[in-house]
Amino acid sequence: MTRPVKLIVQIPALNEEETIAEAIRAIPRDVPGIERVEILVIDDGSTDRTVEVARGAGADHILRMPSNVGLARAFSAGIEEALALGADIIVNTDADNQYCADDIPALISPILERRAQIVVGARPITEIESFSPLKKALQRLGSWVVRQASETDIPDAPSGFRAYARDAAARLCVINTYTYTLETIIQAGRKRIPMTSVPVRVNEVTRPSRLFKGIREYVMRSAKTILRVFVIYAPIRFFFSLAAIFAIPAVIAIARFLVYYLVGNGSGHVQSLVLAAALMAMATVLFAVGILADMIAANRSLLEDIRARDLLRAERPAAAEVLPMKTRKIADVS
Repeated sequence: MTRPVKLIVQIPALNEEETIAEAIRAIPRDVPGIERVEILVIDDGSTDRTVEVARGAGADHILRMPSNVGLARAFSAGIEEALALGADIIVNTDADNQYCADDIPALISPILERRAQIVVGARPITEIESFSPLKKALQRLGSWVVRQASETDIPDAPSGFRAYARDAAARLCVINTYTYTLETIIQAGRKRIPMTSVPVRVNEVTRPSRLFKGIREYVMRSAKTILRVFVIYAPIRFFFSLAAIFAIPAVIAIARFLVYYLVGNGSGHVQSLVLAAALMAMATVLFAVGILADMIAANRSLLEDIRARDLLRAERPAAAEVLPMKTRKIADVS
């Protein structure tokens, strides 16, 4: 990048008055290759003093959601706000100070060097003492599934410590209301956005995660997210695979009937044709659904491209710049 580069570090926060100040103060304001570093806090309907503490700790911008809309929507609103503020690079980190902010220069380095447009911070999962052996195994399994769905090689898919180039951030459109981490990787992989990862450090855990209540809920929600995003962004592959599951047994049943028919014993195996007809009917329906879903996906891709161009051209309204303490409250993000 030849022109001055602006970095905005966004921090989604919900009732984080005890940790938000430490997270903000840890963010380096002098980063090689960056002319200006600004901090954007997205208040996701906090009922404590998160906003006041963030402002006092030095947050440059505070975006207040109308209510608790969830991490995924807060993240998306933050991305749009950062783009409106003129960010060239956006770094997302957690309000509980889980990630080591000193690794931000390493995180954005591939973007500055034009080697990638999205960079995911890979945590040392095997070394994190607060993670149980089961959670470590599930983290590895989940990341492997995401790699298969996205056709990428990101080793730590659930990591929320990541950097986005302006163009890449504008092209992402999160539809899930639970979390953005898995969906954005699958989206980026399917859209062929250059992506890589760098090793990052983590700080001592100060509290358990509020995103899910237990391992079972985490697994179920993550599996649902992966499946939903895969259906949306690879409908042909998904529905044709299901169609094949029904079509292959149907072909086998037809072949079985033909064998018996050729040897003169076909009348006793008509049930094979009945079963084959039912299975083939299901396969045909799934094949047709796959074609329709692919057409819908193509239309959605065009709409997302239009949205991305609008976001890149958008400029903050002049009235928003004069709000007290650079705090803005939005009425609706749905």
